[in-house]
Amino acid sequence: MVLVVAESQKGQFKKNAFEAVTYGYKTAQAIGTECVVLTLGAINGAENLGKYGASKIYNIANPALDSFDSQVYAAVIAEAAQKLGAKVVILSHSMNGKSLLGRVAVRLNAGSVAGVNGVPSIDGGFKVKKAVFSGKAFADFEIKSDMKVLSLMGNSLPPLEVSGAGSIEKLDINVPQSRVKVKEVKRIEGTVPLPEAELVVSAGRGMKGPEHWGIVEELAETIGATTACSRPVADAHWRPHHEHVGQTGIAIRPNLYIAIGISGAIQHLAGVNNSKTIVVINKDPEAPFFKAADYGVVGDLFEIVPKLTEAFKKFKANN
Repeated sequence: MVLVVAESQKGQFKKNAFEAVTYGYKTAQAIGTECVVLTLGAINGAENLGKYGASKIYNIANPALDSFDSQVYAAVIAEAAQKLGAKVVILSHSMNGKSLLGRVAVRLNAGSVAGVNGVPSIDGGFKVKKAVFSGKAFADFEIKSDMKVLSLMGNSLPPLEVSGAGSIEKLDINVPQSRVKVKEVKRIEGTVPLPEAELVVSAGRGMKGPEHWGIVEELAETIGATTACSRPVADAHWRPHHEHVGQTGIAIRPNLYIAIGISGAIQHLAGVNNSKTIVVINKDPEAPFFKAADYGVVGDLFEIVPKLTEAFKKFKANN
């Protein structure tokens, strides 16, 4: 059995939950078993996870699980996996998933691989693929243990509906008492989080100052993208640190990444070079970013970006 832990926030499933269930379904098909889903805390619309290939959805609706505590969650997930007889546990490679992977693997005495981006191959052993060397190469990892724990990199595969809604069953699991008391949770609201974003518009020091960021935000709003920035911009407090993408910031893999006024230092490329399509706008034709770009525009960003925004507006108006 493949057990997928579907991540939620305020009772609503995040995009990575549907990706993880699709991945779990395809993994179950590869090894000839079924895919089931585990949801924790108060959840809305859990039955919809069945559309992505889950034969059953188990819910542990204990109020103690409404706030995330990695030690408590790990204990519950491990006990659920043992009770259900799961051989593969799949998490999302989110902040929560990263903190859970090792804890769950230790409790299950399982081999683990973080940040996988391909469906396992069982030809000659259980093997998974992931990016290595800051995304410059890919490697296959073989897990030989009986139990296996994986975390799926965001945007590795699109959610795919394969059936109808599933049935929800309650699962009786002992929930340990948390040693952490959550007093307040502050989240950025109203935008798609960068790890989940399919479209990202990012800018760097070429913007010359925070007062010019309006053209970036207008472009992002026009195409429905999430905004991001390079590290120097975040360090200079031109933009909030949660928008910093790169090796020391957030690693992303959107379908489209538009880089405006960013030179493309290796530390920045390490966090974005898994993007499916990269568009670079820079006045320096020797900027390193052009070597990684699928499309490049050499010129003054203060002239190009507004024209690009207008072109998108006209396209949307006519389509």
